[in-house]
Amino acid sequence: MPGQLKEVRNRISSVQSTQQITKAMKMVSAAKLRRAQDAIIQMRPYAKKLQELLSNIVSSGEGGGEMSLATERPVEKALLIVITSDRGLCGAYNANLIKLAKAAIAEKYSEQQKKGHVTIWSIGKKGYEHFVKNKFKAEATYKDIFLNLNFENVQACAQAAIQAFREKQFDAIEIIYSEFKNAATQRFVVEQFLPIPKAENKQGANKADFIFDPAKELLVAELMPRILNTQLYKAVLDSNASEHGARMTAMDKATENANEMLRALKISYNRARQAAITTELTEIVSGAAALQG
Repeated sequence: MPGQLKEVRNRISSVQSTQQITKAMKMVSAAKLRRAQDAIIQMRPYAKKLQELLSNIVSSGEGGGEMSLATERPVEKALLIVITSDRGLCGAYNANLIKLAKAAIAEKYSEQQKKGHVTIWSIGKKGYEHFVKNKFKAEATYKDIFLNLNFENVQACAQAAIQAFREKQFDAIEIIYSEFKNAATQRFVVEQFLPIPKAENKQGANKADFIFDPAKELLVAELMPRILNTQLYKAVLDSNASEHGARMTAMDKATENANEMLRALKISYNRARQAAITTELTEIVSGAAALQG
């Protein structure tokens, strides 16, 4: 019985130590989430308006040489930019992104994958480690962006993708990331990066008519790469906020589970302790009765 009590005490101590870690991680993630949430909330309207402008320009079919970025061609080689996190302990966040990437490959690029013509650029170490381990064609050039998250580092990735599309290294480029909704909710999406998608024509909608100054060709040549940079940066900021939200939620659940385990262990400890006391009392009473007899 003393051995059983010691075992339960050790388990209680272990769970309490784990609970302290989960509480600390939850607080750290909550602080990081506030900053990441502010960044994506401020960025989102700007990125959305730029994306609408880009889609409308592409739909008009006028833009000079830069319209090559909107030209669809048979897909022989595809690139997926998959944005995961650098660290774990964030629930099913990374698993859901990896699952979505695999589903996109199976659904859209199964033939290209068989030929080894699907490449994955991982932003975030978790995705890179998984894809390399599972024999996907993954590149590590941009996997450490989250170590120093800024526009310049993301811009380098976007510009490399644009250049690769221009040189016909890839015929389609897609971004797979988590769109931030709130701390407990993320939406996992596959978004077309190149060729630039055209605006959807809705019945009764007025066609956008822009006045360009300087000339449209010059303006579009300058705007298109910048807007694409912004599009990828927005996806990275979304993923950053989603990661911290997922980790905060996971650590909150872990802390609650630790509380439940502690309640159960304390009940078990008290029962074992009461049983030990009862056994000792019984032995004392039995011994006293034997002496009296």
